Amino acid sequence: MNELRPIDLDTWPRREHFAHYRREPCAWELTVDVDVTAFVAAVRAAGVKTYPSQIWAISTDVNRHAEFRMQLTPDGQPAVWDVVHPTFTVFHPDTETFSVLVVEHDDDPRTFHDAVVTTTATYRDDHRMFPQGTGRTDTFDVSTLPRTSFTGFALHLTGAEDHLLPIVTLGRYRQQGDRTLMPLALRVNHAAVDGFHASRFVTELEELFADPSWLG
Repeated sequence: MNELRPIDLDTWPRREHFAHYRREPCAWELTVDVDVTAFVAAVRAAGVKTYPSQIWAISTDVNRHAEFRMQLTPDGQPAVWDVVHPTFTVFHPDTETFSVLVVEHDDDPRTFHDAVVTTTATYRDDHRMFPQGTGRTDTFDVSTLPRTSFTGFALHLTGAEDHLLPIVTLGRYRQQGDRTLMPLALRVNHAAVDGFHASRFVTELEELFADPSWLG
């Protein structure tokens, strides 16, 4: 069972930092180019789909670190989920709208990949924004702009001071010499995530894409 476990404030090294950014709310974003050259080749060789594989790598990275699984308890105290699950968007060309779907994280990349493919197929023609319903709070957001490659991205959430979980946005690949680059924007709440944590997230994601042996 997934549990939201309160942080022991008496022993938490970031207690003062958390309190500061709760008093003075601050969210920030980082946009980077991630080298996916090896990943693209491995996806083709494995015969799997790109988007589910991208989401698995992101979800795996997110779930490695407590600061990316943080949420407030009902009384406003910091807590950490055992695991968080990715939501992702599916576009409907006929109405030019999208739906938000969720698949539970799985450590096995192929199991997760197949669950994303199945879930997407199930709801592909369901034009509701949240066809699986709402109410889950153990999720973080992944979305993609597959038609646009960007070098900067800004996401403004009005009144979202309590939103501690990360938001990841992907862009269209672009070529730079013999390298394939993927734009990635990471939105975080400073109460939960500092620059060090975001940099580590990016580094570990780059490592997953650079050595995609997990694709099988």
